[in-house]
Amino acid sequence: MAQWTSTVGAAQLARQLQGQQARPLAPGARKPPAYRALADGVRLLVLEGRVPVAARLPAERELALALSLSRTTVAAAYEALRAEGFLESRRGAGSWTAVPAGNPLPARGLEPLPPESLGSMIDLGCASLPAPEPWLTRAVQGALEELPPYAHTHGDYPAGLPALRQMIADRYTGCGIPTMPEQIMVTTGAMGAIDAICHLFAGRGERIAVESPSYANILQLMREAGARLVPVAMEDGLGGWDMNRWRQVLRDAAPRLAYVVADFHNPTGALADEQQRRALVEAARSAGTVLVVDETMHELRLDADVEMPRRVCAFDPAGSTVLTVGSASKAFWAGMRIGWVRAAPDVIRSLVAARAYADMGTPVLEQLAINWLLRSGGWEQAVAVRREQARENRDDLVRALRRELPEWEFEVPRGGLTLWVRTGGLSGSRLAVAGERVGVRVPSGPRFGVDGAFEGYVRLPFTVGGPLADEAALRLAAAAGLVGSGAGGGEAPRTFVA
Repeated sequence: MAQWTSTVGAAQLARQLQGQQARPLAPGARKPPAYRALADGVRLLVLEGRVPVAARLPAERELALALSLSRTTVAAAYEALRAEGFLESRRGAGSWTAVPAGNPLPARGLEPLPPESLGSMIDLGCASLPAPEPWLTRAVQGALEELPPYAHTHGDYPAGLPALRQMIADRYTGCGIPTMPEQIMVTTGAMGAIDAICHLFAGRGERIAVESPSYANILQLMREAGARLVPVAMEDGLGGWDMNRWRQVLRDAAPRLAYVVADFHNPTGALADEQQRRALVEAARSAGTVLVVDETMHELRLDADVEMPRRVCAFDPAGSTVLTVGSASKAFWAGMRIGWVRAAPDVIRSLVAARAYADMGTPVLEQLAINWLLRSGGWEQAVAVRREQARENRDDLVRALRRELPEWEFEVPRGGLTLWVRTGGLSGSRLAVAGERVGVRVPSGPRFGVDGAFEGYVRLPFTVGGPLADEAALRLAAAAGLVGSGAGGGEAPRTFVA
């Protein structure tokens, strides 16, 4: 399937190359020649996702002028990139970025292991915490008490229980976004919501714009639906939304859908500001793109001094451009598979009609449990417990990583459940392999990118704290030692930069 091709201008590429931090030379090592430094710089931009795979690079003469280098130097750099598999060229047509065949290793470590099979393994693959008690037990008990009237019905509610739809709508209205229950469909988790949206709006072969990096499970869901993913790089590959890039992609690629996580982005933890949210909605509306906003991390603000911007749907209250997806899985418990979609009533009707050929509806008992939590005030208390636990785990993990792996780089997120870590030049895929040898499962960066980007990253969730966080950091350091020595196993390169 053909991939949409973006174009990187000479001035843009020059800014990105000049903004890179120079890697320190090893003792006694010589400074690389100019062509080698340029080739390494472009390769790093591709591997970190800041220049997409299949992006057309500027002509040699244009880039030479922008960088004040000789054309011979640029030509030699392009030739080196072609030899290494990071550039493909056709005479008279230009050159496009690529990732070498067979690199990286198949990424692993995101699917949760069954608890009984973990043994001594520390599982950092799944960004989920144990249920906040006693609120889970109380919610289920409350749901059982309210179940008898529903048990006398057929039990099929394709749009969701009316009481829960009303409760969710009222919560949006309460935060200044007038919402009717007819604008809500209850789903089987956020994944169920996004799957339904993709099947309704983006048939096989349709383009979907996604942040780069983005949530791995959603990327895989879209691939399996036959979508053509169009990556839009985050600023500096870490956090922040580059609105110029978004406008260009939405204008030039004309994707049917765009998927974003504006609240404590998974995996980077970034929080989009209000200006970015407004601009993104305006750009999507102008392009005729449906904007799917994943709010599953919205309530996980970990630092009290963070001022939350208005929700993205506040800039499209009718829900004609913005489809909002929420869930109980991250804020409450992953075992409570309740999600929802907020959209225009006609969109909700279409989603409900299409559901007859999918899962028919969401379990009644779980809907009653979430409705009990929201009505009783137990939701706020449970989420407060969740925030405290995630905050303590985050702080413990950050301290342990800085002590055991000081060369690893990351921004400490103010919310969410994940830390996006640059691994000091080591292959994230090799770290995932070596980690399992020393007793820690960790997902490598390419799981969160499109076409092999982010080889130099891993994602670490805030699922362990205290002594277990210390032990996880020690095991990650042991895995890094194996990879650095060449003993990490697998076939991916030990390091991904020269």
